[in-house]
Amino acid sequence: MSDARSSSRLRAPLALGATLLLAACSGLIGDRAADDAPVTLDPAPSTLHRLTQAQYTNALQDLLGSAVVVPTALEPDLEVDGFYTVGGSVGSVSARGVGQYETAAFQVAGQALAAGPARDALVGCTPAGDADAACAGSFLATFGRRAWRRPLAADELARVTAVATGAGTTLNDFYQGLAFGIAALLESPNFLYRVELGTPVPGQHGVFRYQGYELASRLAFFLWNTTPDDALLDAAGQGQLDGDDGLAAQVDRLLASPRAHAALQNFFSERFLLDQLAGLSKDTTVFPAMSADFGSSAREETLLLVDQLLMVENADYRDLFTTDRTFVDRKMASLYGVAAPSLTSFGEVTLPAGGMRRGVLGHAGLLALYAHPTSTSPTLRGKFVREVLLCATVPSPPANVNTALPQATTAGPTLRDRLLAHESVPFCAACHRAMDPIGLGLENFDGLGQFRLLDNGAHIDATGSLDGAAFANPVQLGADVAAHPDLGPCLVRQMVRYAQAAPEIPGEDAEIARLASDFADMGNSVPYLLRAVALSPAFRTATESP
Repeated sequence: MSDARSSSRLRAPLALGATLLLAACSGLIGDRAADDAPVTLDPAPSTLHRLTQAQYTNALQDLLGSAVVVPTALEPDLEVDGFYTVGGSVGSVSARGVGQYETAAFQVAGQALAAGPARDALVGCTPAGDADAACAGSFLATFGRRAWRRPLAADELARVTAVATGAGTTLNDFYQGLAFGIAALLESPNFLYRVELGTPVPGQHGVFRYQGYELASRLAFFLWNTTPDDALLDAAGQGQLDGDDGLAAQVDRLLASPRAHAALQNFFSERFLLDQLAGLSKDTTVFPAMSADFGSSAREETLLLVDQLLMVENADYRDLFTTDRTFVDRKMASLYGVAAPSLTSFGEVTLPAGGMRRGVLGHAGLLALYAHPTSTSPTLRGKFVREVLLCATVPSPPANVNTALPQATTAGPTLRDRLLAHESVPFCAACHRAMDPIGLGLENFDGLGQFRLLDNGAHIDATGSLDGAAFANPVQLGADVAAHPDLGPCLVRQMVRYAQAAPEIPGEDAEIARLASDFADMGNSVPYLLRAVALSPAFRTATESP
């Protein structure tokens, strides 16, 4: 790759209009034979991806040991198109962020090199002196391949080894010197960014295929949300990922690991913005049940249900919105009015028959997150269903439009009454009609997700409609969401976006439609979808950034 071309491809990507006919992946995808018909694909441009904070933490603990405490004062994640992973492909690092990464690199290196058996196992050799270049070089070559997700070139290894031995000589301590070598590797863009540019496809001008170590990186961060392990890097170095069979074997291995469960939980955490529950603000005079541990408990409930249904049981994705099962600790059990299965941890419960709480739309975390500090918000909840679950776009309010709702009155005490009055404002009506009839179906849950029958002393009317389907209560709303034709295709589109860590482009629409059709045919199996996306041409090819 020429320096000029390499430099141009490191910049933020713009769409490139080279249309390419690529056959669907050969062999088996999931348990279903791949479609032999060619799919029109204009792949997205390649780009760099800065590690998210979760990926950064996971990678460091994989590299240096799970006991390493990773600093949290880091460059903040940027959410773009619903995902921090996508934000990593467009965001840069500030001057302050550079300093934070440097501080973090030295802190974790110091922890990992504290005297003890863990250090000896990590380094793998006993130094003969303060500047033992052979021992330092041996460790840094092994560690560097894991950290940079590829082998270090000879000159790269020589430079970082010189840093370590030079510091060891100055400080009269081999391990303190080695900490400088580790920090040098961890401060490098080769660690902080996923450098995935692709290899030119012969006969296809401007088209590139991810192979070898780059494909190993893409697979690991998609399916494990962390850096590749040695087995995946070995497969990359041996060319096994360049063929369909070898690639499929590694995808299956990754999906069989518990790490795949954690990675899918991360996908839904980003998709639902569950990390924001940690900083959730509620007025405790209005919601006395609000406490410091509410956010963490609510987040865990949703992620445990996602894992159990979608990964452990391989249930239909639509069941996530209709199930009468969930996971609670003492906090959530008290909120839901059910018996806690454990005094110290989470456990599975079946919600009361005839109750109105079903699926994730009945989870207190989502209900509280998409509400206001002192009240519910049918608009925010409807917007969540419309945009996050169904991939529709609701325009933002026009500038300078008063979005405040009328005050409650004797004649109009409920939020439904106030929203109907608000819809009389011409600029507000169209968008509110796309959201409010959905969100009003969740009005039986207050701004903290607690069930209620009254709003300001008046009976709550939880009827509504979703694209022509009328429902009478929250349970029926969940069933209508599960039956909506856009639910599955929306998940597929978002999974492709998340896997590529970049926004999809129109040229990928046909491939995404193929994946969505196959997903439906396979019973809306999420493990199947993960495998199909990892083996798809959209995940394995790119065009050049101008």
